[in-house]
Amino acid sequence: MNNYRSITIVSKWKKTSWLLTQRNLSKHVPSTRQFQRDNLTSMLSDYSTVFFKPTTGSGGVNIIRIRKVPKGYQTQLEATKSYYSTINALYSKLNQFANKRSYVLQKGIQLATTNGKPFDIRVMVQKTNKGVWHSTAIFTKIGSPGMVATNYNQGGKLGYFNQTMSGSGYNLIKIKQLETELKQLGVKVAKNFDRHMKGFRELGLDVALDSMGKVWILEVNTRPQFYPLKNMKDKALYRRILSYAKAYGRYK
Repeated sequence: MNNYRSITIVSKWKKTSWLLTQRNLSKHVPSTRQFQRDNLTSMLSDYSTVFFKPTTGSGGVNIIRIRKVPKGYQTQLEATKSYYSTINALYSKLNQFANKRSYVLQKGIQLATTNGKPFDIRVMVQKTNKGVWHSTAIFTKIGSPGMVATNYNQGGKLGYFNQTMSGSGYNLIKIKQLETELKQLGVKVAKNFDRHMKGFRELGLDVALDSMGKVWILEVNTRPQFYPLKNMKDKALYRRILSYAKAYGRYK
């Protein structure tokens, strides 16, 4: 790392609130609220699955999936499942787990699958020295069955976009249409962030596709990791991202 110049915002709540100010972006944002007892009750009244996420977390760490089950609620942290018969018992446990740290609640999106495995999509967006945003790379994170998140530290693997989408049943025409939509979305999000704060040079959108093919923005990372791409057989994506990143002092 050398002379790294790009603003970092850690608060998921702040970043989500920025997206909600723009109608053509807000339609891609799953319902998200701050963790409070009333919000937990109303979210679980409206949705069968809700994610409990640390406001400042990364890498899928400490994300708990909450599901309504016939006699209460099931939580899952990584591969560990627990059951609670009442909303009060659930709230008490989550509140204890949060330990005064800030958390958000987000409507659960049923991830599309590729060859039977859930996946989400990373859209890398970077700014040139002339101030122009480009969506420089799109790749996928393919989850390990039974885990809460698709992240590397939960057994997930990186995938090539075209291969992943082909394994999900998309034909070449649909894949190209989706690629164009994701690249446009990445630039729209980047411009939105620029309107709220100056100094961003890179963003990483975590995007989900639901079973109907709708695009959902799960999170926007302001310091996205891309070095695992070095380990992929085709290093073109890594080299492309790196060529932009060197301009703003990021070498890793």
